[in-house]
Amino acid sequence: MTPKVSVLMTAYNRAPYIGSSIESVLAQTYGEFELIIVDDCSTDGTLDIARQYERLDARTRVVVNERNLGDYGNRNHAASFVRTPLFKYHDSDDLMYPHCLQVMVSMMEAEPRAGFGLSVGAAWSGGPCPMLLAPRMAYQREFFGEGLFQSGPAGAIFRTDMFRQLGGFVDEGAASDHLFWMRACTMVNVLLLPADLFWYRMHPSQEFQSARAQRQYAKMAGWIWQELQSPACPLTPAEREQAKRNRAYHLAKRTMQDIRRGRWRFATERLRHSTLTFTDWLRYLRPPRRNHLAGTPVGPDGDFLTPSWVAVQDEAAPKQ
Repeated sequence: MTPKVSVLMTAYNRAPYIGSSIESVLAQTYGEFELIIVDDCSTDGTLDIARQYERLDARTRVVVNERNLGDYGNRNHAASFVRTPLFKYHDSDDLMYPHCLQVMVSMMEAEPRAGFGLSVGAAWSGGPCPMLLAPRMAYQREFFGEGLFQSGPAGAIFRTDMFRQLGGFVDEGAASDHLFWMRACTMVNVLLLPADLFWYRMHPSQEFQSARAQRQYAKMAGWIWQELQSPACPLTPAEREQAKRNRAYHLAKRTMQDIRRGRWRFATERLRHSTLTFTDWLRYLRPPRRNHLAGTPVGPDGDFLTPSWVAVQDEAAPKQ
């Protein structure tokens, strides 16, 4: 059977978790997949565990890097092995629920206008999923609603050709996914998928919890401000002004939280990277205006768009 989707598992020193993570992929109700595990020079037995599963299941392939590439460098490297129309990242410490691929693949195949799909741990606000967002709607949801760009790579499924056309991730450390969503959503449609398709495991050795990652996240304030001023930003001029007000308020709030917690260095780094001038603060520091329905697609009658469940069921049905 030729696989339709590749599951990419990038791994570095995840020996306590990778076995159960692999098993959750192999237990999928959707069978037309391959699992590619790319080890980034682990030193704790991660590779030995991955090799055991490679010997047990022909759908599993293990690749070992010659040198450590880091998180997003390894994600880009892993994507170079994909030969299927779709691929999905799955972190080596997470668990995929058995129906995950069935839901993601069927909905992506039923909606060819989407460049990639996103699922998170909680339901998307607004209308029912799958929910197709054009670039302007994605930015409306991010800046006026309850957010969109906070999703991690493990919640995404990509069209392989689209990912390559976009150039993959720009490697800026822990915040690289946020930067990718910002830029990708100016050019392609995103499909919001149902929630709770996987378990995002939290543990102390995760990179995003490190001091280095926090310094990398501090750069996001500047990236976001630059994107709001970019000609590629899909928002109208009036929407851009409101988005800047919302962002300035958010930045001020986060800075005050850091100061109260004694995180002076992070507060200083975030303000330094924000690129906001004194004039910007005077102009934009205002109470935010948000609506949980922002960016939700509606029909000509003003009512929520309902997905074509027949199309989704047709794609999900087993082929004879």
